[in-house]
Amino acid sequence: MPGANLTRVEAQERASIVSNPQYKVSLDLAQGSQSFLSQVEVSFDSMKRGASTYLDLIASQVTLVELNGVSLDPEDVYRDSRIELKGLKTHNVVKISAICDYSRTGEGLHRSVDPTDGHVYLYSQFEVPDARRVYAVFDQPDLKATFDFSVVAPESWTVLANMPVESTESIEQQTEPGTLEKAPAQSCKRWVFKTTPKMSSYLTAICAGPYAEWTTQYANEDGRTLPMGLYCRQSLKEALDKDVEYLFDITQKGFAFYAKTWGVPYPYAKYDQVFVPEYNAGAMENIGLVTFRDQYIFESKATGAKINRRVETVLHEQAHMWFGDLVTMKWWNDLWLNESFAEYMSTLATAEATDWDSDWATFCSGEKSWALREDQLPTTHPIVAPINDLHDTEVNFDGITYAKGASVLKQLVAYVGREQFFEGIHNYLDKHAYGNATLADLLAELEATSGRDLKAWSAQWLEQSGINTLSSKLSVDADGTINSLCIEQSASDEFPVLRPHRLAVGFYNMNAQGKVVRTERFELDINGESTQVAAVVGKRKPDFILINDDDLTYAKLRLDGDSLKFAQENLYRFEDPLARAVILLSFWDMTRDGEYPAADFVALVLKTLSTERQSTTFRYALSQLDTTAHQYTAIEQRPEILQQVAEGLWHLAEQAEAGSDEQFQLVEAYLGYGDDQDFEDHVHAMLNGSSDLVGIEVDNNMRWSLIHALASQNMVSDEEIQAELDKRDTTENREFAMGARAARPVKAAKAWAWDQALHNAELTNSQIGALADGFSASGDEDLFATYIDKFFSCVDWVWAHKTFHIAETLLNPLSAGGLYPYKADPATLVHAGEHWLSEHEGAPNALRGMIIQNVESSKRTLRVRTYNEGLRK
Repeated sequence: MPGANLTRVEAQERASIVSNPQYKVSLDLAQGSQSFLSQVEVSFDSMKRGASTYLDLIASQVTLVELNGVSLDPEDVYRDSRIELKGLKTHNVVKISAICDYSRTGEGLHRSVDPTDGHVYLYSQFEVPDARRVYAVFDQPDLKATFDFSVVAPESWTVLANMPVESTESIEQQTEPGTLEKAPAQSCKRWVFKTTPKMSSYLTAICAGPYAEWTTQYANEDGRTLPMGLYCRQSLKEALDKDVEYLFDITQKGFAFYAKTWGVPYPYAKYDQVFVPEYNAGAMENIGLVTFRDQYIFESKATGAKINRRVETVLHEQAHMWFGDLVTMKWWNDLWLNESFAEYMSTLATAEATDWDSDWATFCSGEKSWALREDQLPTTHPIVAPINDLHDTEVNFDGITYAKGASVLKQLVAYVGREQFFEGIHNYLDKHAYGNATLADLLAELEATSGRDLKAWSAQWLEQSGINTLSSKLSVDADGTINSLCIEQSASDEFPVLRPHRLAVGFYNMNAQGKVVRTERFELDINGESTQVAAVVGKRKPDFILINDDDLTYAKLRLDGDSLKFAQENLYRFEDPLARAVILLSFWDMTRDGEYPAADFVALVLKTLSTERQSTTFRYALSQLDTTAHQYTAIEQRPEILQQVAEGLWHLAEQAEAGSDEQFQLVEAYLGYGDDQDFEDHVHAMLNGSSDLVGIEVDNNMRWSLIHALASQNMVSDEEIQAELDKRDTTENREFAMGARAARPVKAAKAWAWDQALHNAELTNSQIGALADGFSASGDEDLFATYIDKFFSCVDWVWAHKTFHIAETLLNPLSAGGLYPYKADPATLVHAGEHWLSEHEGAPNALRGMIIQNVESSKRTLRVRTYNEGLRK
């Protein structure tokens, strides 16, 4: 893990010295395929004359350091990714020249070569500490500065930065002495960009390459005409062109919604969105230059869930322009606030400003289930987590930071009132524009507008770990009249805090058409161990009672006995997609906790899928079905259940509307089983066009899904996979082919995938991910038995020799994917993992966290499987 690990104390000390920084950054991207020239002039004031400080830089070579006109020997002042600056004056000017390396890992300045046409594409990714991989910088969020960028690149390229271009000029290429290779002769151009407003370094960005381009304008709410652009690789131009109008429309709706909701127009000079290859994240909120993973460009048919997610992602990054970019956290401990707020607002905007009006059901099924899963791990942490250094941030880009935080913000809006909440947000943005702020600053504004005391609320919701369970206890007279409805709240022994909740109770009944609909709703505050719902006393008991109706609060739910039974039999009849999502999530949580039989959950999901139309709920139900059938069922019952699921999915696909999203998802899910006798015939029939299943188009991605499915059952050879790739060699298809080869459930395939993922330095981050996922996702316990010791033996080496994102891909903290052999015997995995942890008590928190989560996943599998095996005795 290269680079000095900046601590919070060091950042505070540096901020007490450095003020008013300004940067002039010149990058020469025409120096070859390995490295580029970075030249920086930094001017800043020192609040302590004679003090010392340092710039952050990760470079292969520093060729010039000049402080206030005095040349310094780079070997004397550059070490451990820091350039030491001593004897500061009141005003200082530093000049740095360095040779920096392109990345293949999606960090810093990533360089990708598209095999389709040989074009080269560059893009930057700087969050958290990676601007220093491209230029010398005070790389911390509270040292906001202005930036002047100029970039030399091949003349045929497009170069983008945070601000519009001020000028361009053609120049003669010059190869810098000290670069690793002699660049081929080519015509070059220098792009000079306008000066940025004050901003944090992690939000600066550069994209360069022969990107395809579309432009339009937006009539901004402050009277300006705002230039907007969309960009992608040339090989994806045709695919994106079909969606350009739609994406521009979504973006414009986002601008209008946010400006109206907060009363603050979009503050920056332009808004470009660039779809880039081999991207680690979903997207990044660089000011005026948002980058997205280009898997969001759909060459092949995509699920509604994925299209919905793209809309959310566009609106998530757009929300950051105000919350995170205009007003930025002082230190990374408030990272959660940036991400949680953008997650909450993007869901709200998607539901209220686009055609995806069931997006709160999407949030419940996707984001909230992610939060519940991570909040029940030993690695859970408060939403406001202590961040003592940069390494601590590595453990906090997680379901607590994003999804739990957004769930709690939804609860906060219910608690203080929507109008009061957004009035407070307006005041916060207005007061701290172009500066830095803290959670305390935000809560002060919300207290002023709502009249609620949020210090106690924050202490319980934001500063304490863990999740509460809400259970409904119902008492009914013989004639069906309710005489008591009590909501009981409990907490774990480890995190015994009880919280205030603003929630709703919904009454649901089956109507004459056989649909279950809400007939009454009651909203109230609850607190403590027990709260009586006085408003329902004397009313007739409905068919079903939902105690977190509209999903206002964040908690685990346990339904009363009659409601549980009714939902088990009739969930597929519920009309409201959000109610269905909340109820299904409760059943899933019970299944994961070993409180509901796996076989019953399988039956429930298969029945529910027959009528479910909310795409993300559908997607997550299929995922939960997969985990339950493959991991949680009793071993002796598993073959029977896997066959039941495979046949059930195929039958549902036959019954689904031809060409529908549901049919598409059902077929994709079916391909993950291979447990029915017709599997090979079904797959080959779809491949050769003879299938009786009407409506499935075998496009590029579906074809690779079919190849992968055959590979995972050892029904296709490496040679056949290579022949398929040779038909169309693209970035995406190379990844598909690697994943398919790794998925073959034979020793040779797993050994090859293991070696390639760990030791092939030519692979991209995305190729490594495809290999790791293919390695772990197919095969039986015996096949993975030898990889238990191999995994724990290589952990230290991976951490020492790979960047954080590659280490995360390989060591993967979740149950599926990565090189963790989660399909091996869970008891043996737990034993080996606990031994590693006991031997590595001093390991970095991020590394220990990954291993702890892996071990906990195996513990849960063992625990839930044991519960289901006990039901058969």
